[in-house]
Amino acid sequence: MRLLVVEDDPAISSPLVEGLVREGFDVDLAPNGKVALDAPPADLVLLDLGLPDLEGRVVCQALRARGPVPIIVVTARDDELDRVMLLELGADDYMVKPFGFRELVARVRAVLRRSSAAGAQAPVVSVVGALTIDHRTRVVTFRGQLVPLTPKEYDVLAYLAADPGAVRTRSQLMRDVWDEHWWGSTKTLDVHIASLRKKLDADVIETVRAVGYRLVDPSSPAP
Repeated sequence: MRLLVVEDDPAISSPLVEGLVREGFDVDLAPNGKVALDAPPADLVLLDLGLPDLEGRVVCQALRARGPVPIIVVTARDDELDRVMLLELGADDYMVKPFGFRELVARVRAVLRRSSAAGAQAPVVSVVGALTIDHRTRVVTFRGQLVPLTPKEYDVLAYLAADPGAVRTRSQLMRDVWDEHWWGSTKTLDVHIASLRKKLDADVIETVRAVGYRLVDPSSPAP
């Protein structure tokens, strides 16, 4: 797996790159946003927000617009609103400085594992009404129009589409789409559901009060 580390502080980037290489990853280093956007494709991006040339949110959004590469944001700002905004822009996970290297590697492996497993375990194509999900290419269309999704938005949608109409509890979604050891705010799930509803039809994902969510065909009669 090839990782792209976007970090301008050599005191952080040098030992980080060395450690990731020891863990078996191929690693490219980008000391600023411009180099990051010019870098060759990677399997995962570790993106520090405090870059000297471009705002980290801008880099995150630009990387996401190019494709579904997983992005883990590294930030010194432990503010919930800031984290939610980053997830809306397409980050799959975040870590707050200072962090432990073992935790970082565990997060990287978990995100990579979920990203690859989501398509591998699913049928080639899922169709729910006007919604089509190609699990091989991770391409989603709705009413014939391409729908750009972040990797985590895709994972949520694919998970719900695996059994259309079935109610998935919030705990199931957090455990299976994120991680059973996830300790972040469950508002992360709400952010991704809200974003999917904006990009699709608001009625495609139905809230089951006090339980969770289910994927429905809005053209079908209510049960």
